[in-house]
Amino acid sequence: MIALIQRVTESSVEIDSKLHSSTGRGFLILLGVYSGDSEKQVEILASKISKLRIFEDENGKMNLSPVQLLERGETCEMMVVSQFTLCAECKGQNRPSFINAARPETAIPLYELFVSKMSDMGFNVQTGEFGADMKVRLLNDGPVTIILDTDKL
Repeated sequence: MIALIQRVTESSVEIDSKLHSSTGRGFLILLGVYSGDSEKQVEILASKISKLRIFEDENGKMNLSPVQLLERGETCEMMVVSQFTLCAECKGQNRPSFINAARPETAIPLYELFVSKMSDMGFNVQTGEFGADMKVRLLNDGPVTIILDTDKL
């Protein structure tokens, strides 16, 4: 499982020119599910993201995690958007291959489980729509962008 995490001050998803969901301060998480991923990868990724210390503390240092923000009574929202293109294989070719991406019957339940795990941790979680043509907007804060791959954690 792979996630591209962007620290944002706001994010939104439009589908068919209509606002589908939006968030304020927190993370925009683009989530890719690989063939062979399981609940284990969901657990690893949700835990890591919730503890990722990339919010600034009182001294301007990236030292606070989303969980710590919630403990302090501060806002930290999550926008989770499924993105199979993160699983692209481009080695030796110019046209990406998506053969490594999980099929929808596997990817959808794992995506939904990830959303549920983040919500269970107390985060306000908004989503895109699996398989939809979405317009994703964000205001990247920093900018701060992190890639997490469960195979490397």
